[in-house]
Amino acid sequence: MNWRTLKINKLKLVSIIYWLFLTYMIAAFIWWYVSLQKQNNEIAAIKFQTIQLSDPAIVAKTNTIQDFQLRKTKQFIGEGITFLLLFLLGAIYVYRSLLKQLRYADQQQNFMMAVTHELKTPIAISHLNLETLLKRDLDTTQQLKLLEATLNETKRLDSLSTNILLTSQLDMGQYEANKQEIDLSQIVRQSIKSFQERYPLRKCNTMVQDAVYIQGEPLLIQLLINNLLDNANKYAPISEAIHLNLQSNHNTIQLIVKDNGMGIPVDERAKIFEKFYRVGSENTRATKGTGLGLYLCKKITDFHSANIQLSSNQPIGSIFTVTFYI
Repeated sequence: MNWRTLKINKLKLVSIIYWLFLTYMIAAFIWWYVSLQKQNNEIAAIKFQTIQLSDPAIVAKTNTIQDFQLRKTKQFIGEGITFLLLFLLGAIYVYRSLLKQLRYADQQQNFMMAVTHELKTPIAISHLNLETLLKRDLDTTQQLKLLEATLNETKRLDSLSTNILLTSQLDMGQYEANKQEIDLSQIVRQSIKSFQERYPLRKCNTMVQDAVYIQGEPLLIQLLINNLLDNANKYAPISEAIHLNLQSNHNTIQLIVKDNGMGIPVDERAKIFEKFYRVGSENTRATKGTGLGLYLCKKITDFHSANIQLSSNQPIGSIFTVTFYI
């Protein structure tokens, strides 16, 4: 039995226990009402027995007892419905919170599996390359090739650690902001150049407007662009180009990254900016990643009072649009 099956069984067990408890509590409410109503009827019957048939006020006393009995019944119904509604609202909130925590735990598990893979792979490749350099007599071209591959894996590790560190700092509000006027056009071009050095086989079509300035944090903006480009690179076929546009309008600046990948289902789009969230599971997913890239993009855009949106590319693919307000 694998981890996924255990998780599903655990979720079923928790759900069964929860619904049994909820059913018991509702049954307890019903029993409470029946018991109180029975007691109310018994009290009314005792009062009726104290009335003498010869009493001239028998009608008034009977009406008084009936009115009291009716008021008590309404009181029990009103209080019962109020408590039941409050209980159901609380139960729904608890159940949704429970499911959210279970999903979050699942995403954390996926994240740990992904991080383990993302850490072990570049370390193993770098270790193998360095061992090869030490133990074998290679020509200069082969040495440079191995060193370049090792350097790329080191950059990959650096990118992963940066994502994790900045996510933690932004979540806890401990990131020290250093906002300043920056040349967004220059940062975009630098990011594209670095991206094409890492992925020389990937074609990247760009249209970058000159002299576009914003108030921002250079490191975070660069990380935002890198993550959007890396995300497009993961899901688009290598034969398809990635498109990046930077344009300035009267009141807004838009950074647009398009890819011709498999796209994201409509029902998944509201979740992709959540922490650790990735489409599918680590057991079935073929693409690399930790589920932090798009989450960090959302945190960075929020940090700059900007907005990030996802839309469908045509005929297939995704379009991420970051809008800065000026």
